[in-house]
Amino acid sequence: MKKTIKILSIVLVAFNLQAQGPDVIIEGTGIRQVEPAYRINEQPAIIDTNLANNVIEYPLLLVQHQVTAELDTIAAAKIKSTEKLAQLYSFYAKVGIGTELMPMGELYYDSKRSRKFIYGAHAKHLSNYGNFKNYAPAQFDRSGIGVYGGINERWYSLRGDLNYRNQGLHYYGLRIPTDSIPADSIAQRYNDLGGKFSFSSHKKDSAKVNYTVGVEYNWFSSRKQFGDSLTDWRGKENFFGVTSSGWYKLGREVYAAEFNVRYNGYKYGIQNEQLSPIDTAIFLNNTVVNFKPTISTYLKNDRFKAVIGADVVINAHLKTKAHIYPVAEVKYSMFNDIFIPYVGLRGGMKQLTYKSLTLENEFVRTNPELRNENTVIDVYGGIKGTLSKRISFNANVSYSRIKDKALFVTDTIFSPGNKFAVIYDTMNVLKIEGAISYQLNEKLKIDGIGRYNSYELLTNTYAWNLPQLQFIVRGHYNLFDKFMIDLDLNLEQGRRALVYDSLETNVTLENSQLAKSLGFIADVNLGLEYRYNKRISAFLQLNNLASQRYMRWYNYPVQIFQVMGGVTFRF
Repeated sequence: MKKTIKILSIVLVAFNLQAQGPDVIIEGTGIRQVEPAYRINEQPAIIDTNLANNVIEYPLLLVQHQVTAELDTIAAAKIKSTEKLAQLYSFYAKVGIGTELMPMGELYYDSKRSRKFIYGAHAKHLSNYGNFKNYAPAQFDRSGIGVYGGINERWYSLRGDLNYRNQGLHYYGLRIPTDSIPADSIAQRYNDLGGKFSFSSHKKDSAKVNYTVGVEYNWFSSRKQFGDSLTDWRGKENFFGVTSSGWYKLGREVYAAEFNVRYNGYKYGIQNEQLSPIDTAIFLNNTVVNFKPTISTYLKNDRFKAVIGADVVINAHLKTKAHIYPVAEVKYSMFNDIFIPYVGLRGGMKQLTYKSLTLENEFVRTNPELRNENTVIDVYGGIKGTLSKRISFNANVSYSRIKDKALFVTDTIFSPGNKFAVIYDTMNVLKIEGAISYQLNEKLKIDGIGRYNSYELLTNTYAWNLPQLQFIVRGHYNLFDKFMIDLDLNLEQGRRALVYDSLETNVTLENSQLAKSLGFIADVNLGLEYRYNKRISAFLQLNNLASQRYMRWYNYPVQIFQVMGGVTFRF
């Protein structure tokens, strides 16, 4: 064994030397001793890397301690707002007096800001004791009082109004000395009492229908004729109306409908009796019912709107008739509402009452003929828009055909020519109108309207007492919230009256009718107000600055230049 090991060692050494380079000569015996080898009996120890977490328990002691610390309160944060709501005053009073012994007074009471309740009352009075030279007595007075109240809830609102008006006047359209006729013989007094109530829903759910329902009642009467035994021979009228509307939105369409019933009962005198061979009692019941469904659609991000529908009317006056009127309109917004062209088609039935005639012409006789005005067709088109944040405009043209249009003419049958009768005619009306509005914050506001009317009548020569040209300007200027200036300008041309005296000036004979031009009307009024403080102010009203004694109704001139001054109080 030892011999074999020695041989192997010699071989390995020789091989190693051979590989390293030059030959190496080893001198010696060549014998090496190899130590005996021994096996290691130790085993490797395994170390576990997952260390166990020892659970340590901390027993708590049930000991209570009193906390003596005190906490300071922090005040709520305050936000300074630069915008404050204007202070409201419940009471407002205005008193003044003008030339021609013209006292006036107004009193208002209104509730302050409230999310739920609104209520208030008002009273007004204006009278004039002046006369016109070489005309009959012309004094007049106007008084009125009213109350209102309402409730605004989240889903609905209620409102009620009650009003009473008393108006006295004289039929002074007689060219005679003032003292030659008793004032009471040409006096007239209107009494007007009415009330209305309405309910409106405010459902925000688009799946539900919103609606409005209202009822209205009005009693109107005129003064009895001169003589205590003629109590019944005066105009008396009872009006009752029900109005309702509803609308439902589905997608881009809005479905809407209106349903209205209007009844008017007019009485004059005693039924089946006559005051004279030509003055006969009048008992008239007039009912108008209409149903108006429409569909509105919005396209192009609401820039395009189209409405189509119909107005179905039942006219129960003297004899019952049915009418169907078209309802259509199309408009398109261009350049972000700068220009909005529109075109439409419509018609309708207007119920005429004794009260509505007196509001248009207070000198109408007590027993006028009453019909309903029938607008067979009205075609219109135009363009409106906003040129800037301050300027808006509207220009349009329309052509309509109207049957039973009421016209006022001088009455020579029941009066000596100082009252007006009502006649009816069929006419075609061409109207061209333009309006512009300018507003500079709350300091300056100006509105202007120009209108041209062309009339073509079936029977009469002219549209009696209707203007052909009109130009209206309204202006308001606020200087430092101290001085207020109001301008009211009315220009008219083209009024003509039907007369029966050929000796009148500016009279022309056409188609066997005498027509008198009422001339050019220039009515300019200026109002000035100085606010001493928020509670007290003074005002000055200048009327008819042109001092023109013009006529809107034949033989009824207006007062020339008038001045009225007074004060206002808020408390």
